Amino acid sequence: MSTTTSPRPAHGSALSGSLVERRLPRWTPAATVVGAAALAVALGLGFSISSKLQWGLMAAIFFVGGQYLLARRVEGARQAKNGLVGSLVWVAFLLALLPLVGLLYYTVKQGIGVINIDFLTHSMNGIASNQTGGGLYHALIATLEQVGIATLIAAPVGILTAVYLVEYGAGRPLAKAVSFFVDVMTGVPSIVAGLFILTFWIVILNQSYTGFAGSLALIILMLPVVVRSTEEMLKLVPNELREASLALGVPKWLTILRIVLPTAIGGITTGVMLAIARIIGETAPMLMLVFGTDLINTNPFKDPQSSLPLYVYQQYGNGTDASEARAWGGALVLIVLVMLLNLVARGIARWKAPKASR
Repeated sequence: MSTTTSPRPAHGSALSGSLVERRLPRWTPAATVVGAAALAVALGLGFSISSKLQWGLMAAIFFVGGQYLLARRVEGARQAKNGLVGSLVWVAFLLALLPLVGLLYYTVKQGIGVINIDFLTHSMNGIASNQTGGGLYHALIATLEQVGIATLIAAPVGILTAVYLVEYGAGRPLAKAVSFFVDVMTGVPSIVAGLFILTFWIVILNQSYTGFAGSLALIILMLPVVVRSTEEMLKLVPNELREASLALGVPKWLTILRIVLPTAIGGITTGVMLAIARIIGETAPMLMLVFGTDLINTNPFKDPQSSLPLYVYQQYGNGTDASEARAWGGALVLIVLVMLLNLVARGIARWKAPKASR
């Protein structure tokens, strides 16, 4: 009895070739970027377009269009649409990153020349607006004190408020009212917060212009950010962790303290740092409440103080070359301060985050 075996399809036949999709080379996006940039430069020079921003926008349009046409011709319509969305995402990302990079570059370029030890350790006492020298030590100390006081008050109050909303107040009328007012406070302009403290604290209660008055306005601006960010982080904690702790007989308050908060500490810390970044650059409340001074005042509860945003505003408003240089230096110090605070927050979040047991 003889048996016959069907021949296998030859390598490279139509059957095997139909299972292989055509793909663009990996270097295609880079080549498309180079071609789009060259075309945008050529059109910009040919039509005497002086704005480099317009050159960049043209290059982005040419890149997206060119990448789509190449993908449609080689890979097909389906892959071309997928590549089109990816190209648009990358272009949107670069467009969003461009102002940040430009801001950092220009601030460093304008302010790095005035940064030195004397600038960081001296005040503006006795320095005229058209004179070189002087510094921002008085404004830096005042800002750290004002933001520190606001954080010491707003962070615990905001975290406890979020704990109530998530753990105790679900469905209760009080929780709904608190959540509503938190949403309202989120949209309150900083100048409104300053006017409220000015009216209540200084006019009605007859208190003086101090750094603490500025801290009160910063607390109003900081609270809703802390509450909302902490609330969202607490909602991300799995309910299984709460249920397991309660099943072991652990009281609810201890479950929140030992289980819920440590699990969400990374997000809570990040939310607090976002709130600090929200308030550290506020100028309007400082103009109305701390009054401003060129002297070093380390007591935020007595006599006027300055602040870094107020220092930048006043120095730039003086209009001289020396004062504008100091203003750019103050802006650079403010940006570096925010960056350092964010690095510290990330370190604390990693340190306090729960470790997985091996």
